[in-house]
Amino acid sequence: MEAAAPAAETQVDRSLGETATGGVGGNPTLSAAVRALGLSAPPPRLAQSVVLIVECGFVLTGFLNIADARPGPLTLVASALGFSLVFLLQLVHTTQRLRRFRARWYRWTLTLQALLTYLPLFVLGFGWGGMAGFLGASLLLVLRPTVAWPLFGLVAVAAASTGPLLGMHFVGSVYIAVSTVLTGLIVYGLNRLAQLVVEVHAAQTELARLAVTQERLRFARDLHDLLGYSLSAVTLKSELACRLVPAAPERALEELKSILEISRQALSDVRTVARGYRDMSLSTEAVSAQAVLAAAGIQAEVECRVDLPEGEVSTIMATVLREAITNLLRHSKAEHCRIEFRGTSSGDLVLTIANDGVQKTATAFRDLSDGSDGSGLGNLQFRLASIGGHLMSGLDEAGWFVLRAAVPLRQTAYQTD
Repeated sequence: MEAAAPAAETQVDRSLGETATGGVGGNPTLSAAVRALGLSAPPPRLAQSVVLIVECGFVLTGFLNIADARPGPLTLVASALGFSLVFLLQLVHTTQRLRRFRARWYRWTLTLQALLTYLPLFVLGFGWGGMAGFLGASLLLVLRPTVAWPLFGLVAVAAASTGPLLGMHFVGSVYIAVSTVLTGLIVYGLNRLAQLVVEVHAAQTELARLAVTQERLRFARDLHDLLGYSLSAVTLKSELACRLVPAAPERALEELKSILEISRQALSDVRTVARGYRDMSLSTEAVSAQAVLAAAGIQAEVECRVDLPEGEVSTIMATVLREAITNLLRHSKAEHCRIEFRGTSSGDLVLTIANDGVQKTATAFRDLSDGSDGSGLGNLQFRLASIGGHLMSGLDEAGWFVLRAAVPLRQTAYQTD
């Protein structure tokens, strides 16, 4: 019987676990399907209540069939007790809250239900014959399909032979067999549908949680990519203004005005992040980067060999440029920087940012798709991957650190919305 261990609960837990790690949330089509099912599905309590009412109806029908034969008081009380026990066992085999108890004791509960199904049969007769349907449903719900369905077939065969053993005519024998099979399938089907309703609602809850998590990650990425650059620029220009106040107050005033503009832009960026969208210009960002580098005393050269795009590609590549300049200002001692935009024969836009602020320790480029180089570069790789791009870094032959981002200019094949 080890091979017949309950499998339904583990399948439910596994499906929800896959959802939590992206199985559903990572597939937009599947997520939409789950949401659509959740909107059309009844509440879990209503679905479970329908199952309970149907099971009560079958039990009550069997009891009324016995009562219609006008048995003695002792037989009537014994049959009522037997029906109640079968109903309680059926609840044990179907209630989600009892799945741990069921997983441990299902051998004994199924055995007890089988005894209660067949031992009273030859005493109570026709009215008790329908209880075999509950046994068949319990087998299908508790055991693995490879074991449950053959056993369900045996229950159906036993039901077909019940009529002749009880001395019933052909029509009555067929009625018991068909009633047993239909009762088992109806109870099994309704219980499985109720379980699916519970799973759909649980998946909806998980999707909502994942959506909140993804929005938090987006917010964190946007704040890092946008404000990191702005605050670094404010810091550098403020230091420059402090140094210029005694010797060149007019130049200091210009830097203060520039700081004011950057601060306003940072405030606008925060509001844009809160709204959930933004549209950045790559050409404007290149001019701004050159000005910030000049304020930091870094000689910047910007070269553009391609018509710069607009829309999502422009926004993401502008974000890459911002993060690269931010990292350059924070982590290097560069004196020269080269920013280059060029197109390729395959239709890609390549952005290259190179600086001389590192020691020559390697010459090979490496792909940053694993996101192992910190939050900033990991965020950039995430953004580029969303539009079919990639990010690489390394040192060239002159010992300059080079960050290179490439994206296809045609985005229709990479959008997942």
